[in-house]
Amino acid sequence: MFTLLFIAFLLADVAVRLWLATRQIRYVQARRGEVPAEFAAKIGLYSHQRAADYTVARMQLSILERVVDAAVLVGLTLLGGLQYLNVALGRAIAGDMWRQLALIGCVLAILGLISLPFSLWRRFRLEARFGFNRMTPKLFALDACKGLLLGLVLGTPLAALVLWLMAHAGAYWGWWAWLVWVAFNVLMLWLLPTVIAPMFNRYTPLDNPEISERIGALAQRSGFTLSGLYVMDGSKRSAHGNAYFTGFGKSRRIVFFDTLLARLAPEEIEAVLAHELGHFKHRHIIKRMVLSFALALVFFLVLQWLSGRVWFYTGLGVLPQIGRANDALALILFFLATPVFTFWAGPLASRMSRRDEFQADRYAVQQCTAAPLASALVKLYDDNAATLTPDPLHSAFYDSHPPAIQRIRQLQHG
Repeated sequence: MFTLLFIAFLLADVAVRLWLATRQIRYVQARRGEVPAEFAAKIGLYSHQRAADYTVARMQLSILERVVDAAVLVGLTLLGGLQYLNVALGRAIAGDMWRQLALIGCVLAILGLISLPFSLWRRFRLEARFGFNRMTPKLFALDACKGLLLGLVLGTPLAALVLWLMAHAGAYWGWWAWLVWVAFNVLMLWLLPTVIAPMFNRYTPLDNPEISERIGALAQRSGFTLSGLYVMDGSKRSAHGNAYFTGFGKSRRIVFFDTLLARLAPEEIEAVLAHELGHFKHRHIIKRMVLSFALALVFFLVLQWLSGRVWFYTGLGVLPQIGRANDALALILFFLATPVFTFWAGPLASRMSRRDEFQADRYAVQQCTAAPLASALVKLYDDNAATLTPDPLHSAFYDSHPPAIQRIRQLQHG
C-alpha cells in the first residue's frame, strides 16, 4: 500500500512540475515581443527578450533535471539500488557505525555525481551563454573540493551523533536528535560569516565614505547593530548582484556583492539595504528560523515513528537487516521520500515569503522613499535577466519574491 502511495505522489510531483514548467515557457515566450508598459522607459526590448530566453533555457534544463532526479529516486528505492548498497557494505564493513556512515556517504556521492553534469552545464553553458558566468573550471573544482571537505568535517560528526542517538537514546531519540540539529544550525549561523564564507570569497571592508555614512545612519534608525560593512568579490564567479546581512549578535554584518556596488547609485544601495533591514525589523528571519525548527521537530518525530515500521522500509524497496542497526537506512529513505510528499506545501511557503517581501518593501519606503528602491529593483531585474512576465500560476507555486510588475506597482501606488 505504501509503495503505491509513494508512486502516486511521485508521479503527481513530476507531472505537476513539468506542467508548470511548460506553462512558464509558453507564457514567457508569448510575451517576449513587447516590454510591459511599467518598464518600457527603463528596459529595452533586447534586455526583455534576453530575460525571456534565459528563463526558458532554465526551465528546459529544470525539466530534464527533474526527470533524471525522479529516475534516480526510483532506482535507489523501488529498483533496489539502496538495498544493493546496504547488503554490499554489510558484507564489507563489520562495525555498525562505520557501515552506516559509509552508506550515507555512498548515497550522497551518487547523488552528487549525478547532479554534477547539470551543475557544469548550468554554469559553463547556460550561464555563460547569457554572460553571467565568470567562474573558471579550476575555481569550480576548487569550490567543489572545499565543499566536500566541509561536508566531511561538519557533516560526519553530525550524522554519527544522530545515528548514536537513534541507537541509544531510547523512545525519545527524536527529541534529542532535534536538539542536536538546532544546535548545529545555530553553530553554522555563527561560523558562516566569519569562518566558512571567507573560505570561498574574499571580504574586504567597504571603502566608500558616502555609502558607509548612508548605511550607518540607516542602521542606527533601524536599531540594527553590526560589526561592519563588507564587499564580497562575487564577480569572480558570476555577474549576478546581491546584498544581504548575515550572522547574529556581534558577528552580524552587511555584505555587498561588488557587482551590485558597480551598478547601483548610493541612494539605490541604501534603499536595497533598507529592504533587507525591513526583514530584520519585522523579525522575518527569526520567525522563519522558529518555523523551520518547529517543522524539523515534526520531521524528526515522524522519522522516529517510521523507523520502527517494517513497511516503511519494504514499501521503498529495502529489507532491513536482522540483528544489525538500520538507522542510516531510515534516515536515507526518509530524506529521499519526504520531498515527494511535501512538494504540495510549496505554494504556501512561497506565499508567506512574498508577503514578507511586500512588508520589507513598505519598510524600505518609510526609510528611503519609493523611487530609489523601484529604480534599484528595475536595474536588478535587468542585470539578472529576471523575466518581467512570469506565468502567474508558476510564480504562485515557486517564487519567493513577488513578480516584478506587482512589486513595482505596489511601490509606485502604495
